Amino acid sequence: MSDLIGLFNLLAPFFGLIGLGFFCGKVVRQPEAGLAWMQFFLIYVALPCLFYRLIADKPLDELANWSFILATTFSTFCAFALSFATGWRYTKELPQAVMQGVAGSYSNIGYMGPPLILAALGAGASAPVVLIFVFDNLFLFSVVPLLMSLAGLERLSLAATIRRIVWRVVTHPFNVATAIGIAASYMHLKLPQPVDQMVTWLSGAAAPCALFLLGVTVALRPLRRMPGEVPALVFVKLIVHPLLVWVALSALGDFGQTWTYAAMIMAALPPALNIFVISTQYDVGVERASACVLIGTLVSMLTLTGFLYLTTKTGILPYDLFP
Repeated sequence: MSDLIGLFNLLAPFFGLIGLGFFCGKVVRQPEAGLAWMQFFLIYVALPCLFYRLIADKPLDELANWSFILATTFSTFCAFALSFATGWRYTKELPQAVMQGVAGSYSNIGYMGPPLILAALGAGASAPVVLIFVFDNLFLFSVVPLLMSLAGLERLSLAATIRRIVWRVVTHPFNVATAIGIAASYMHLKLPQPVDQMVTWLSGAAAPCALFLLGVTVALRPLRRMPGEVPALVFVKLIVHPLLVWVALSALGDFGQTWTYAAMIMAALPPALNIFVISTQYDVGVERASACVLIGTLVSMLTLTGFLYLTTKTGILPYDLFP
C-alpha cells in the first residue's frame, strides 16, 4: 500500500497540473493567441535552462554511451515504423501516415519527461534523459521533413530540405543549450552566482508551465470524433514503445537499473504536444493529432502508473531481460 501511495504522490502533481490547465481552458475564455508567449518562454527560455542544468555537471563519458543511444533511437524508429504502417492502412496518404508515425513514437520527453523521471529515479537518471531527448528529436525532426518533402509538401528540392533540416537542428534552442552544457561539462565551467540563480529559477519553472500549457491546449481543441486508428497508435506509444526499449537495451548490454528504467519510462510517456505543432505547420491531420494527444494523455494515467509501479516501486520487471 505504501508503494501505491508513494506512486500517487509522485504522479498526482503532474496530471493535476494538466487537469488544472484543462479546467482553466474550458472555463476561462481567453483567445488561443495568448498562449504564444508562454510557448516562447518554454521553448526558448525555461526548457533550455533545464537541459543546461541537466548536462553541465555530467562527466562526458556518461554522454558518450553510443550503445544506449543506438538502442533507444532504434526503438523509437521501430515505434515510428509501426505507427506509420497503421496510419497508411487507414488513410493511404503519405503525409497523414507520417503524422501518425510521429504520434505513435514521439513521447512528451521535453515537458513531462525530465521532472517526472528525476523525481522517480533521482539525479542519476539525468544523463539518459538528456540523451533520449537529444537523439529522439534529431531522428524525428530529420525524418519528418524528408518524408514531407517526398510527399510534395515541403515544396523544396531534396538538397534544400537537407540544408533546412541541418539549420533547424543546429539552431534549435534545446540543442544549443545541450551544446553549451557539454562545453561547460568539458571545461568544468561554473556560472556566476546571479546567473546560476536565474538558470535555477527558470529551469524550475519549465515543468509546471509546460504541463499547464498542455492541459489548456487540449481543452481548446475538443475531440469531435475518434479517428479509427487512434487506439492502435496510443497502444504503440504507451505499451509497445517502452517494451521495445526494454528488449533493445537488454539485448545490447547491461546499462544498469537507473538507465534502463529511465529509458522505459521516457518511452511510456504520452504523446507530445509537439505532434499538434507539427501537424499544424504542415496543415495535415490536425484533428487526428489532437485526438492522439488527448486520448494518449488520458490513457497514460493508467499505463504510465503501471510501468512506474512495475519498475521503480516493485522491481517486478527486471531491468535486464538477458542477464
